[in-house]
Amino acid sequence: MRVVIVTESFPPDVNGVAHCALQTARHLVDRGHAPLVVAPATAASTGPDALAPCPVVRVPSLPLPGYPQVRVALPSRRVAAALTEHRADLVHLAGPFVLGVRGMAAATRLGIPAVAVYQTDLAGYARTYMGAGEAAAWRRIRSVHTAADLTLAPSSAALQDLEAHGVPRVRLWGRGVDTVRFRPGHRDEALRRELAPNGELIVGYVGRLAPEKQVELLAGVCGMNGVRVVVVGDGPSRPQLTEALPGAVFLGRRTGDDLARVFASLDLFVHTGPFETFCQTVQEAMASGVPVVAPAAGGPLDLVDHGRTGFLVPPRDAAAVRDAVWALAADPALRASLAAAGRTAVEGRTWAAIGDQLINHYQDVLAARRTAVAA
Repeated sequence: MRVVIVTESFPPDVNGVAHCALQTARHLVDRGHAPLVVAPATAASTGPDALAPCPVVRVPSLPLPGYPQVRVALPSRRVAAALTEHRADLVHLAGPFVLGVRGMAAATRLGIPAVAVYQTDLAGYARTYMGAGEAAAWRRIRSVHTAADLTLAPSSAALQDLEAHGVPRVRLWGRGVDTVRFRPGHRDEALRRELAPNGELIVGYVGRLAPEKQVELLAGVCGMNGVRVVVVGDGPSRPQLTEALPGAVFLGRRTGDDLARVFASLDLFVHTGPFETFCQTVQEAMASGVPVVAPAAGGPLDLVDHGRTGFLVPPRDAAAVRDAVWALAADPALRASLAAAGRTAVEGRTWAAIGDQLINHYQDVLAARRTAVAA
């Protein structure tokens, strides 16, 4: 198959959309297919895309005001030209909202089947950042996803949200995790001594530092005796969080094997954001053999089996987060049990297995198109 992946973000960006698009492209190449990526240009992507396993077409973009890590693609003829020149059999729209909308329009105009992958709770973000705009966000989401031949939701909660807002033809497609990179064997005692020189229990958060992540919910954990909070990531909320989380260690952005070493060196992982359509960092923590505390909302509902592979707590509840950490800090045997069960739960969720599921979805869409044409 010749597949054009139109994505709102791609490496060197570090986020879930970019990572999933990269893994998709890699898997398609591994399986003998011919992908092409269309993505916004970034300040760091002026040269060749060294990480990309396939050609990448960059579309001019501007930084989002107030959040320069996010780029918004400008109108460009490159999208339609890329679909035509690549002779695409199918268009994959990764988290479509701006560039993906143009990709969907081009695919429709050219008669090319499209699969739209829902990845970001944009309605929730609108509510967080603007206090309004949720209905408008859903109208845009519904418009682009309704035009697609198939929408893929990353979790049961996301699938239910899409269907409740009138999006048709939705199926479930999760995310893979690199269980070789993320594994308990990367635990680093020297790093642990550096982060917690007095032998404190290390409680970590990994992710973007932005208002929708609600990392400030860890403030109560920072006040606990014998606990050291470690924050990995960067974003517009970092200055406020350094004040809100006294005593926390901020490591900035970490990637690759360095990130895997940090994950495996934690005693407990806490995710705080209530707007996750999947929550890849929960999977990475579980693969690293680290027990998880996460909000009982969105993607974590599928990932965490409460009491067996981790704890689910009410969203936006700082006291519940603190109490869950306190209970696990006091019970090393329970932490070990959750960690072992979490690792076992994700061992079969490789990117290869998830990628093959995606190819099956592609094939179903192409077969349905052929049947419709024949009829």
